[in-house]
Amino acid sequence: MLDQTITYTEAGKFEDTRFERIHNVIFDSSREASVLVAREMANLIRKKEALNETCVLGLATGSSPIKVYEELVRMHKEEGLSFANVVTFNLDEYYPMDKQNIQSYYYFMQEHLFDHVDILPENINIPDGSVRAEALYQHCIDYEMKIKSYGGIDFQLLGIGRTGHIGFNEPGSHYNSGTRSITLDHITRVDAAPAFLGIDNVPRKAITMGVGTVRAAKRIVLLAWGVSKADIVKKTVEGAITSQVPATYLQEHNNTTFVLDKGASSELTRVKTPWLVTSCIWTDFLKLKAVVWLSELTNKAILKLTDKDYNDNGMSGLLTEEGTAYDLNIKMFNKLQHTITGWPGGKPDADDTYRPERSQPEQKRVIIFSPHPDDDVISMGGTFDRLVEQGHEVHIAYQTSGNIAVSDEEALKFAEIAKSLSTDSKDADAIIKFLNQKTENDIDTLPVRKLKANIRRSESLAATRYLNLDDSHVHFLDLPFYETGTIKKNNLSQKDVAIMCDIIERVKPHQIYAAGDLADPHGTHKVCLDALFMAIEALKHKDYMKDCWVWLYRGAWHEWELYEIDMAVPMSPDQVLKKRHAIFYHQSQKDGVMFQGDDSREFWVRVEDRNRLTAKKYNDMGLADYAAMEAFKRYLF
Repeated sequence: MLDQTITYTEAGKFEDTRFERIHNVIFDSSREASVLVAREMANLIRKKEALNETCVLGLATGSSPIKVYEELVRMHKEEGLSFANVVTFNLDEYYPMDKQNIQSYYYFMQEHLFDHVDILPENINIPDGSVRAEALYQHCIDYEMKIKSYGGIDFQLLGIGRTGHIGFNEPGSHYNSGTRSITLDHITRVDAAPAFLGIDNVPRKAITMGVGTVRAAKRIVLLAWGVSKADIVKKTVEGAITSQVPATYLQEHNNTTFVLDKGASSELTRVKTPWLVTSCIWTDFLKLKAVVWLSELTNKAILKLTDKDYNDNGMSGLLTEEGTAYDLNIKMFNKLQHTITGWPGGKPDADDTYRPERSQPEQKRVIIFSPHPDDDVISMGGTFDRLVEQGHEVHIAYQTSGNIAVSDEEALKFAEIAKSLSTDSKDADAIIKFLNQKTENDIDTLPVRKLKANIRRSESLAATRYLNLDDSHVHFLDLPFYETGTIKKNNLSQKDVAIMCDIIERVKPHQIYAAGDLADPHGTHKVCLDALFMAIEALKHKDYMKDCWVWLYRGAWHEWELYEIDMAVPMSPDQVLKKRHAIFYHQSQKDGVMFQGDDSREFWVRVEDRNRLTAKKYNDMGLADYAAMEAFKRYLF
């Protein structure tokens, strides 16, 4: 391997275990990892330049490599990194796809890399999605031969799809396959649907480099970020080689590194169950994680676990430290029990020694940050209702307008209603005309975006009024990073952070609730969470922030694991129905929502199922049986 992989190991976390068949390194953040990957690529470019040789790069698209490309651009502009000796070959392209289409990978590469560096246009190679059908076969052969004419690829950058595809080599791809056209797997199309504003707009075919082409690269680095990639990373790194998971073919490549963040690595054996790999330092967190895992594995309540259960499942070291299963079981049972509360704002005049929240002050000022205009009721509608009912001063802060998630059909309906109600309908006429003539490459005009934002606002106010919150406590922040009119958003700016700081300064909260769900398929949750963390960093020296606790909820895609939960708020059957009705006020997001990810259920259905499952997991541990539960993890700053 190149020397740079040593740096990965030093900067990240790597342990060679009997379970793993591919070298992988885990980082706290994708940004840190991306910088190191970009540095390896830059070192290779410079080394080849010094030898007066061409550097041949295989490049990937999608969200995973964006930060790598940002760092390469920065090094070009600030450190003089030249791409004059670089030849690139992109992995794939949708078919059919025009180059100028904003969803094309040609457009993606120009926007994120090629337009910002000094690479020669003739050295850029991307499969042509506009080639005629009768010429497609020859085009693929020519692409393959051109790669070989340069002596193959020196460095291949990869992402990984949830089907285990690399490039667009879907399940069933042969390990010696070359560049070819391919039919996309349904899951791949579902994952691409947010960028195309619906799965119906996603092409069914693509052109891709083959597995054999990728495997011929001298060096391969695969990037995987987020918990949505955790399952496929485990299958790829620890599973058998199979055509059903094409990325497993990389096990036979002798110079491959998987670069992962914590989310993507979370299912690896050494991360999920480290006691099966090596001797552990048994922290309180790891003890709870292990006991919950053992309870689930044996299908026993915690208080029924025996010494034999621990010894038979690689946890004898924990018993040696704790004494007996009986003592450990009671301790862990109580730890879980203490996370449950019907008083999310703290119970007045109660002993709060073993409660997740403080009893004082009795009435708390609360901000619920909601990335989109429905995450508040979807993710914590029951807790929201409890906080209002129990007399706390609750504020809802919608961080983005959510306009991109309103369909053109929905906007057209409202524009036509506006026209029917007004004698002066110039604005409505302009919106109707634009929407009726809109093409796939058109970005919504400002009036259209404003209409879509107002649709989301009116729905939000209807829901918050239903939960008895005064309109004066509902804040629409419209963070600027989001307001691009397209799926691709701007980077966070100081203006975004200043808006976050302003609302926190005005309310001076005792509690902040925020979305900690980084599985959001279009990334807005993470950006909104970053904005909050940056605001907290700027304000944490303030006296009122010393009394502020931050609670993170999960969105519609995943829930916290039991051992991660610091506060669980039970819901009665009536509260489950009340939460459902609050969600229903967001009518533009019902029946065919564009950004539902890989789950065909509507948000209200999946969140009810998830809340019931959380309650069932607690009950399976031997705790009380509730209809549903919402879960939170405390963020310490």
